Amino acid sequence: QVQLVESGGGLAQAGGSLRLSCATSGRTITSYTMGWFRQAPGKEREFVALIRWPVSTLYTNSVKGRFTISRDNAKNTVYLQMNSLKPEDTAVYYCAADGNPGFTTPDYWGQGTQVTVSS
Repeated sequence: QVQLVESGGGLAQAGGSLRLSCATSGRTITSYTMGWFRQAPGKEREFVALIRWPVSTLYTNSVKGRFTISRDNAKNTVYLQMNSLKPEDTAVYYCAADGNPGFTTPDYWGQGTQVTVSS
């Protein structure tokens, strides 16, 4: 079993930055695909970014050039650096882990952290 705990959410102004962290525990997930989804009010959950072993990354178009995903395997933590935030980035952000590279149906999820961007 893998536990994922997000932190770092909060309130930011448009153009500002936040860094989300996802601390993992329970088992070694060095080779897992890790990533982030988000869900805005009234909308379906959507993919944001992922990082595959060892370092390949993928982003949804709307965050390319603004968000950066990274991982520190020594700390069992995944990060999402969010710059140039926009009001449309407001959502609950969920960390996820998948034993498969596809990341279409992650095996494990965090509880989510709220990100609110004011205009």
